[in-house]
Amino acid sequence: MSYDLTDRLVVGVSSRALFDLEKENEIFENEGLEAYSRYQQDHEKDILRPGIAFPLIRALHNLNCEGEGLTEIIVMSRNSADTSLRIFNSISHYGLDISRAALVGGRPVAPYLDAFRTDLFLSANEQDVQDAVNAGVAAGIICSGGLPAGAEEETDQIRIAFDGDAVIFSDEAEQIYQREGIEAFAEHEKRRAMDPLPEGPFAKLLKTISLVQNRFPEDRMPIRTALVTSRSAPAHERVIRTLMAWNVRIDEAFFLGGVSKSEVLRAFGANIFFDDQSVHTGPASKLVPSARVPYIQRQQ
Repeated sequence: MSYDLTDRLVVGVSSRALFDLEKENEIFENEGLEAYSRYQQDHEKDILRPGIAFPLIRALHNLNCEGEGLTEIIVMSRNSADTSLRIFNSISHYGLDISRAALVGGRPVAPYLDAFRTDLFLSANEQDVQDAVNAGVAAGIICSGGLPAGAEEETDQIRIAFDGDAVIFSDEAEQIYQREGIEAFAEHEKRRAMDPLPEGPFAKLLKTISLVQNRFPEDRMPIRTALVTSRSAPAHERVIRTLMAWNVRIDEAFFLGGVSKSEVLRAFGANIFFDDQSVHTGPASKLVPSARVPYIQRQQ
């Protein structure tokens, strides 16, 4: 019988998201594939330092240590098999239960996401993430710069924070804001407060997380979510009613109205934060692991 991924939260993570491979990537960019491959093989037994996605992946892994079998982590990388041994040696060193991989030898990763029933894909490769989002998979480009202070500390609860427009919801309202300004945006959202917002690239993931949460009593909840949005009243009502219509649980909601998101995210203790704008992910990444969600590229 084949291994069934259907009832698990499946997270695909690139090697550069899971581990700090910035030096190795510089070798690839400056000296080419052959030099990169030779370096990885020569340093096969050198353990890599944790990357931006490492705290989230470790926390997801720890869910399975309780015997629940809720998650599946899959390395999805443009590496080839012969350059991946260092990656798996590092996975073993940190005690992560990751046994599955898609090593595509320089080819795009996105075509394989559906084959693995991927719910979330994290990568440093912008094109792979863009292709994933275009294909309807929740995906984020991890922010570079190393792990923020304290991010490596283990936690007994996974904390995931999301922006709203163009992340959980579609960019419909965002487009109005960009074209016509804040007053037109507020008026539009007030007028359509009873109409659920269209789904964005992370809607399905949020619904899947909500289903996982429903399996646990409140005092043993393994995942906590937060909506951290620049919206404010009166544009808040449509968001709340949309989540109610989806029957989705969101544990904390912050309608900031232009106030900086970074300190709120630090107070929440996010293992990762997803936003569509680098003006938010940039400052936030200095305090919590962050990833930018690219806009869906629609065919003309």
